[in-house]
Amino acid sequence: MDYQDRRIAEIYDVANPLAEDSRFYFALAGEQPCSVLDLGCGTGTLCCGLAERGHRVTGVDPAAAMLDVARGKPQAGHIEWVEATAQSYRSGRRFDLIVMTGHAFQCLLNDADTLAGLETMRLHLRDQGRIALETRNPRLDWAGEWAGRQRLIRMPSGEEVLETLEIRGAGAEFIGFQTAYHFPHTTLTTSSTLRFPTREHVEALLARAGLGVREVFGDWELSPFHQPSSREMIFVAERAG
Repeated sequence: MDYQDRRIAEIYDVANPLAEDSRFYFALAGEQPCSVLDLGCGTGTLCCGLAERGHRVTGVDPAAAMLDVARGKPQAGHIEWVEATAQSYRSGRRFDLIVMTGHAFQCLLNDADTLAGLETMRLHLRDQGRIALETRNPRLDWAGEWAGRQRLIRMPSGEEVLETLEIRGAGAEFIGFQTAYHFPHTTLTTSSTLRFPTREHVEALLARAGLGVREVFGDWELSPFHQPSSREMIFVAERAG
């Protein structure tokens, strides 16, 4: 996804507040302060929530505009912000928890990039540490559900932005779409492609990266994953062996 435009980053931030997925990741971090790496942190909403709860947080994102919005938040001064991809990030630090949220995992469009991102996780994970990521269940008809989607977003200034989504292509594993943001006097667009790997394929990639799956949930209420109907595939993993 292309979120290099500051105005689009600001819209994304307003349209994606803390929600049920955030509560899941807060619970995973626990009540005792720990170190957390958020790969694909976007505008830092989860990072700031974690920092507010006393955790030591590093937020990584490839989009400078997203990080610019993140740096303007109340907890931002307590967080290390890094402009990098999940594949390229390297640090001497090791983390108790590494997360990839907001379905950012689906932006990794081939096995090479996915393995590189998972290798980043393994390299930066402390002994006994955990990683967590989610991807949408490919068995569901996401293209059909998203086709023609519209929503009205009210910005803090009071300005209203109409967001529309147009499917540009849908195959066995990928969905491409264009999102348009209609302001009163201009329209901004961004094009995106998401990958929808199967559970078996994700688990095989995790294993190749030296990571072992501990749990797979089908929703944010921790229900077991049910292939025909679960909307999410939420993986919690650790170093294998």
